[in-house]
Amino acid sequence: MFLSKTEAAVLTSTLPHARPPAPPQTKRRLWPMLGPAFVAAVAYVDPGNFATNFTGGASFGYTLLWVIVAANLMAMLIQALTAKLGLATGRDLATNCRERLPRPVTWGLWAQAEAVAIATDLAEIVGGAVALNLLFGVPLPVGGLITAVVAFVLLAAQSRGYRPFERVIAGLLLVIGGGFAYTLIGSGVDPAGVASGLVPSFSGSESLLLATGILGATVMPHVIYVHSALTPGRYGDVVTEGRTQRGRGRLLRAQRIDVLVAMGLAGLVNAAMLIIAAQLFTAGDGIESLESVHAGLGDQLGGGAALAFAVALLAAGFASSSVGTHAGQVVMAGFLRKHIPVLLRRLITLAPALLVLGLGGDPTTALVWSQVVLCFGIPFALVPLLWLTSRRDLMGAWVNRRRTTLVGSVVATLIISLNGYLLVDLVLG
Repeated sequence: MFLSKTEAAVLTSTLPHARPPAPPQTKRRLWPMLGPAFVAAVAYVDPGNFATNFTGGASFGYTLLWVIVAANLMAMLIQALTAKLGLATGRDLATNCRERLPRPVTWGLWAQAEAVAIATDLAEIVGGAVALNLLFGVPLPVGGLITAVVAFVLLAAQSRGYRPFERVIAGLLLVIGGGFAYTLIGSGVDPAGVASGLVPSFSGSESLLLATGILGATVMPHVIYVHSALTPGRYGDVVTEGRTQRGRGRLLRAQRIDVLVAMGLAGLVNAAMLIIAAQLFTAGDGIESLESVHAGLGDQLGGGAALAFAVALLAAGFASSSVGTHAGQVVMAGFLRKHIPVLLRRLITLAPALLVLGLGGDPTTALVWSQVVLCFGIPFALVPLLWLTSRRDLMGAWVNRRRTTLVGSVVATLIISLNGYLLVDLVLG
């Protein structure tokens, strides 16, 4: 006796151990792949962004809005490439450089990457210290120590796996975004100003300096290394599925969604900062520090906006500092095959920030200049990234398309040219 397909399906569904059919693998397994870009994205809204974006908006209105948009598009391309490098090779950018470049070049890249890590930590520790001072009146040097300790605790979440750490960082990123969404609603937006700000232009050499700082605060060289280290080994099926066109397509699609969502959120936060400053402040308002931004928001929109700013600044300092420390570990392990205790690294990178705070230096000035240093570090990460991802012998079927390499080369050329112009301007006064 034979059963029809319908009768067989009914009979099967009544068996005690029958299970409903599993959802398609593509849908079931796509979302668990997301997360690494959110860790990278929090570095794109660190305290250095607060300083450069609010200073740019208060000093030049909407003029530099196009810089934020362009920098965010560059960041999406760069982070997509570095994630792909990790997926294709199973190694991070620093390790790939060590394996394929002469030793003197590797040591030089490591030295500049460490300088970038110190500049990054300077911005994050100073930002967290300022936030604690605004919220609770904590002295700046003590606030710097507290920020370092909290960042260390957050980094310890990695011992429980990548997912808890990513959830904590993503949560802090949402806190930052929520704070500025609240403030943006209160400040309003000028559509005509936004439209004019999207047209590329400058307003003197000072605006060029700020534009370089915005670029350095948005395209972060240390997270180029970090993101490439977050993807290898994360997915157990990368080796198997990466051999097929369908498998590569799914992995790349997941990474692109990850990058678009995370970097898109970071870009909106950066744009909101400049728009709020352009709406509420002018060059004559004396908005030259994070403290003055906090006070100005309180005067213009009330205590709620000031509180939202301080909380967002604190979340940015905590989250980005932990990511910065992780970047230092990735850089040293990749370039030198050496590991030092996280606590020791934390103390080394903490020293310059505490020195600035202890000597009474202006925190906002330190933040802006730290971002300029970061901007000079971008080519040293971006050029090797483009070179490696365009090599078919290394990437195989994951290799860049020619137009991708071309666009990346144009981006690198623009950044290097802007850095060169800024250097000449600074030297010649």
